[in-house]
Amino acid sequence: MTELARRTEHWLPDLRAALRGLYGERAAAVEAQLLTAIGADERTRSAVLAERDLARELAPDWFQQPGRIGYIAYADRFGGTLKGVAKRVPYLRELGVDVLHLMSVLRPRAGEDDGGYAIDDYRDVAPSLGTLDDLRTLIHTMHDAGLNLVLDLVMNHTSDGHAWAQAAMAGDEEALAHYLTYPDAALPAAFDATLPEVFPDLAPGNFTFVEQLDRWVWTTFNRFQWDLNWSNPTVLVEMSRNVLFLADLGVDVLRLDAVAFTGKRMGTNCQSQPAAHLVAQALRAVLGIGAPATILLAEAIVAPGDLVPYLGRHERERRECDLAYHNQLMVLGWSMLAEGRTTLARTALERMPAPPQRTGWLTYVRCHDDIGWAIDDTDAATVGGDGQGHRDFLSAFYRGDFPMSFAEGEPFGVNLVTGDERTCGGTAALCGISQALRGGDGAALDLGVRRLLALYGLAFGWGGIPMIYMGDEVAHADDTAYRSDPERAHDNRWRQRPHLDDAAVARRHQAGSVESRVWQGVRRLAAARGECPPLHAGGSVRPIWVGDEAVFGWLREHPRHGKLVGLLNATPLTRTLASDALPELSTAAASTVTDVLDPLDASVRSGRAFSLQPYQVRWLTAESELATSPVSAPAPA
Repeated sequence: MTELARRTEHWLPDLRAALRGLYGERAAAVEAQLLTAIGADERTRSAVLAERDLARELAPDWFQQPGRIGYIAYADRFGGTLKGVAKRVPYLRELGVDVLHLMSVLRPRAGEDDGGYAIDDYRDVAPSLGTLDDLRTLIHTMHDAGLNLVLDLVMNHTSDGHAWAQAAMAGDEEALAHYLTYPDAALPAAFDATLPEVFPDLAPGNFTFVEQLDRWVWTTFNRFQWDLNWSNPTVLVEMSRNVLFLADLGVDVLRLDAVAFTGKRMGTNCQSQPAAHLVAQALRAVLGIGAPATILLAEAIVAPGDLVPYLGRHERERRECDLAYHNQLMVLGWSMLAEGRTTLARTALERMPAPPQRTGWLTYVRCHDDIGWAIDDTDAATVGGDGQGHRDFLSAFYRGDFPMSFAEGEPFGVNLVTGDERTCGGTAALCGISQALRGGDGAALDLGVRRLLALYGLAFGWGGIPMIYMGDEVAHADDTAYRSDPERAHDNRWRQRPHLDDAAVARRHQAGSVESRVWQGVRRLAAARGECPPLHAGGSVRPIWVGDEAVFGWLREHPRHGKLVGLLNATPLTRTLASDALPELSTAAASTVTDVLDPLDASVRSGRAFSLQPYQVRWLTAESELATSPVSAPAPA
């Protein structure tokens, strides 16, 4: 039996189940088309990638290893071009990074392009970055250095400049069927009754009348981004071919951008509908058969109850995405810093179902987009609060309009009807570093640095793959130059999308500089993870009560690699905990308990009370577990 035949036999039940759910009696025909596409792909897949496929099948937890550290960057702002990105590889390795998410690589439309997410061509590179051969060379360079590449696959829409859209406007009925279009406004109006607006101030509405078509087009994000019709099986087949093309370049992780929007149902918000999960499951099976070295990341920034299903947790567990963003952990981290209390975070995270053990989270502090304050009303009510009131508090706090706020953010996506407001601003601005530097306040600067490292200490210690947003490792300032760019001035998300400042990067080795303090702190977290087996993503994690609502505690447990207790002081005051407040570590002799982040600190071994300095994070575990719980050897990076 060939490798392809073996993998087909293994994954075909998953593929068939997804196709039946999507296309009913048409499923068999779609299956045949997909298997033909995969077979053609197999014949062109390189021997190097075939070896990578086999290695990762033999070590399917390669992406769950505790040493995995990620970095997120716009390609042009990180390296200028793809060749420039390749020159940054030693910098990433110095930081401890082995997963790089490069944004805005594929060819977008000319002019306004939603930060590169209005795609003209899934099989070509943005001309300003270089060529497809440059991308191949970059991937080879990264793989040789032990780095893995994450690229975006925009799922919900193409640009109006894509070949399909251009053909549709030229009268091609088959191309038109790739999109959701309507001859009059009746159905759009019916859908609109329950649809939220993604960009109520930048791009209000969900439908656009396109004169060249004489039809209404579903445009969730912008008038120039046309929503795909995933109920048309041709869309799945063609997008699967794109997936295989990118996998054959050597892309390690495909980030399914806006996957939550791919299923549309009347009377709903058209997010996280069953069809969206079936699409992801079908693509996962396609890769499982044709390119198993490549895995899927769900970009699903959705309500807490809708998040874990993207990792396959349904009434009947299914293989879906391998990774998903833990946007709840991100939001609740910022909430704890603003409130100085951890009760809501503990309650909300306790209520989240556990993901399947074969999957993992991407944990993060910031990203290229705004922060949506996804505080669940039920979670807030459980702790005696009000969901909308807490969301309003966070919006005000992080735009700097709340007493004692240390933040300097800006409102984004304000919806005057619903009261929803999201927040823009880089990590340094939201943590108080920018404000302190401008005011020359050394004490405030110290607290700002501590806040930044506290959030990263949580992200690095929760489990999964922690992601560093470009520039956070040197406390990068926000960029206000976008305001003078007519193509970007209307979108203040560009303030947290600066070009990497080489001068700031150079100061990472300047003793006493804020850049050095942050760099050393992040680097210490990265180094500690690689020596901490309980952080293998296949374990479980849950919040724990530690006797002080100002301190957030969590417990990671892995059946082979032991356990870890994480602690985060969410306040600018020193907190003291008694050792007996952590029964989760009671099975280890007191003398063996150590703080992985500060192993020379003997206070946690004393059996008596120990302190957490302002915004300090501790990772407590037993030295015996660190010494005797090796993780499995990873597949080639």
